[in-house]
Amino acid sequence: MNDFDFGRSHFALFGLPESYRLDMAALEGRYRELQSVYHPDRSASLPDAQKRQSLQIATQINQAFQTLKQPLSRARYLLQLRGVDTQEETNTAMPMDFLMAQMEWRERIADVKASRSIGDLEGLGRELAGEIKTLETELATALDDKADLPAAASAVRKLKFLEKLDQEIGDAIEMLLD
Repeated sequence: MNDFDFGRSHFALFGLPESYRLDMAALEGRYRELQSVYHPDRSASLPDAQKRQSLQIATQINQAFQTLKQPLSRARYLLQLRGVDTQEETNTAMPMDFLMAQMEWRERIADVKASRSIGDLEGLGRELAGEIKTLETELATALDDKADLPAAASAVRKLKFLEKLDQEIGDAIEMLLD
């Protein structure tokens, strides 16, 4: 436990290349391996200081896994490692076509919510999932192939918008199911 390096990147922790495109099976396999070694239950009989360290290590492993598992948080983290602030809270400037598309999505979601059709909401969710996948592909190209960090930061901001729409659809479905 004393040899655990808290300063290494999440990618180094899991022995993976710093890349947006990740082998998810390798990430999950390495996560299970690390959990089997560092899980706090394994240190139950150790002195309190070692129990605390075990908990800190397990927490670091869990946080790193959650960050790398999710496309948006993985992109943010890669950009952070490369010294780029995505400016999600301060830079709300978006291309006009993207803003128009967002307005159309919001109108469509509102219309379907008003019709109270779970099937139609699920259809919108599938359609939006395709848009998200397209944007994730653009993000992978910007980060891994072109090292176009400004384009990647812009794609992160767009992806955040789309994920909010996806959440809105999920919330509407849940509300109709209740």
